[in-house]
Amino acid sequence: HEEIESLAKNIPEAKRIRFFMTFGQSYLDHMRCLEDVGMLSTTPVNFNGQEIVPIQFLKALLPDPASLGPRTKGKTNIGCIFTGKKDGKEKTYYIYNVCDHQECYKEVGSQAISYTTGVPAMCGALMLLTGKWTTKGVHTVEEFDPDPYLDALDKYGLPRSESHAPALVD
Repeated sequence: HEEIESLAKNIPEAKRIRFFMTFGQSYLDHMRCLEDVGMLSTTPVNFNGQEIVPIQFLKALLPDPASLGPRTKGKTNIGCIFTGKKDGKEKTYYIYNVCDHQECYKEVGSQAISYTTGVPAMCGALMLLTGKWTTKGVHTVEEFDPDPYLDALDKYGLPRSESHAPALVD
């Protein structure tokens, strides 16, 4: 995720920026098994006289991701936790969105992963088309006024939630 690099560049006073994803235990167990038997390898192997790349072979066997929408259940949680000082006082702030896979599928025919990728891109385009963001060149979202962008996310299906005292887990 390139946002780690762009955030560090655009907010040089940030002391630590981390990105993480969490997965259910079943998913992790399956990935560990595939890794243990070599199916996640990118190193070619000889199989029945043919050279194959295990992970490419695995990809050919797996279902088309577009077909997973109706079967995907659960929710995404995408957010940022900020800690630091504001007005001389220590502050912690958490802004996030929870998106339901089944609700997304009902609305647009895809799972929440696609939804949470497409809606922010559309909102960024909206900022450009409506003149709310006007800087020329290639920029990342943290370089612009966040308020109209966050308002657009709220309006177009990714409403934010906020906590000013989240419980932090290391």
